[in-house]
Amino acid sequence: MRTDVLVIGCGVAGATAALELAADRSRRITVLTRAREPADSSSNLAQGGIAGLGEDDTPELFARDVLEAGAGLASPRAVRRLAEEGPALVRRILVDGAGVEFDHTPSGRWEFGLEAAHSRRRIYHVGDLTGAAIMKALLGRLRSCANVELRAGLTAVDLLTFPHHSLDPLAVYDPPACHGAYALDRTSGRIEPIVAGRTVLASGGLGQLFLNTTNPAGARGDGLAMAFRAGARVVNAEYVQFHPTALHMPGTTKSLISEALRGEGAVLLAPDGRPFLQRHDSRGELAPRDVVARAIYTEMLENDYPHVLLDIASRHPAEFIRQRFPGIDALCRGHNIDVTRQPIPVVPAAHYFCGGVLVDLAGRTTLPGLYAVGEVACSGVHGANRLASTSLLEGLVWGVRAAADIRSQPDPARVAEDAVPPWDDAGVTHEADPALIQGDVQSIRNLMWHYVGLRRNEYRLRRAIRDLRRLWLNIEEFYRDARLTDGLIGLRNMVLGATVVAQAAQQNRASIGCHFREDARPRRGAGPPSGTNRLGPPVE
Repeated sequence: MRTDVLVIGCGVAGATAALELAADRSRRITVLTRAREPADSSSNLAQGGIAGLGEDDTPELFARDVLEAGAGLASPRAVRRLAEEGPALVRRILVDGAGVEFDHTPSGRWEFGLEAAHSRRRIYHVGDLTGAAIMKALLGRLRSCANVELRAGLTAVDLLTFPHHSLDPLAVYDPPACHGAYALDRTSGRIEPIVAGRTVLASGGLGQLFLNTTNPAGARGDGLAMAFRAGARVVNAEYVQFHPTALHMPGTTKSLISEALRGEGAVLLAPDGRPFLQRHDSRGELAPRDVVARAIYTEMLENDYPHVLLDIASRHPAEFIRQRFPGIDALCRGHNIDVTRQPIPVVPAAHYFCGGVLVDLAGRTTLPGLYAVGEVACSGVHGANRLASTSLLEGLVWGVRAAADIRSQPDPARVAEDAVPPWDDAGVTHEADPALIQGDVQSIRNLMWHYVGLRRNEYRLRRAIRDLRRLWLNIEEFYRDARLTDGLIGLRNMVLGATVVAQAAQQNRASIGCHFREDARPRRGAGPPSGTNRLGPPVE
């Protein structure tokens, strides 16, 4: 199969890139997603909203808040692009183009929400189901584009790169480049090469590496692992943000309880009803989410709590809660919790990957032919700690910028028909055993949660890396001998992604943002950035 542009992933970043590219009717775009339903993405689950500019706001104030939350490691250039271009794109693409109806006041003005570490009310929202509203609108537009093919139920196996996959032995002397991907059709079981002039990686994050996460099942770090194997540069992999409040419920994936509740006055309590956040940070409930997440984790660890409580019932009347947070109200009612009358049991959970495949302001990676947008990419916007409701905006901005760069470039030279090898499964000896896959997946999740989680130290990280390397050897042997399934592909990517994160965490001996080390060493030179968020006093 051939296409002009292959987009791997269909969240807000991938969908935006595809829509912008589709404006050129002569260009053929193929959007690939492993989900059976294209709407099944982290973007779809976003509750709080998407940041813009409030009524008493400026791009400078917005940029300052993003930089401060990023703990001194966000790229000022990237943040400036986000703050200056993002709000206008919300209006052009989402409101005017896709018809998203964000909440208004009775007088007809935008109803901006407030979230932690924002100095202004600037969050556009649709109740607490903003992501779902945005994705419904974008996918509706995408399906109407005649030059876009949306293929669901396909799992990307590996990026198609030359000279690695080239049949020409002399290609080894050529510079590396990406020419598409191999993909598994989960219905037929066939693996086919999809040859593309340009490839846009928009595959999302890696929350499923951890025992507790708010991410959907597909957030296994597939894109990160594929790009890493292909030789693209990966940075800031130690910065995994844990959301402080996920619903305490069985299973790996936890339902998110939006930070917007605390923005509207909700208070965190110990199970005995005692508030505790002020002891950890003077900003209390509006402290950055890494501080809040570690405070909750510390309370649970030191007091052997199974969870803590989030109380909005005593702060607002029932009518306000049901109208402002209809999704959370319905979710909790499904678990026999009435949020208008009782507090919500919550735990921290892996939520957002601040690092990723390094990209420039146009979304280009270090591998020619490959772009990356959204959570799989590291544009520099989030630094060491993401500011709430900036992820959807980053996907929007870099989806537009990547598409614009691709459209400005001349079409690449066409890859010859006989230059791309078919998938070789000659060495397959048996079917993939799902029991072995599930056992290894659980081992990875346990290792990452306990040793590479909210609080890290050298001994835990060393132990994690040693165990992950042993697992990697066994999984690679399994991968070579067994017939490929979506589960086996995901397992292979998970163990590599976990190793990348653990090694980055071991190499960074300072506590910065959402990377917290109990044995932190002071940074040489000027020391930690002034925006660094810590639990307790600075390390001497």
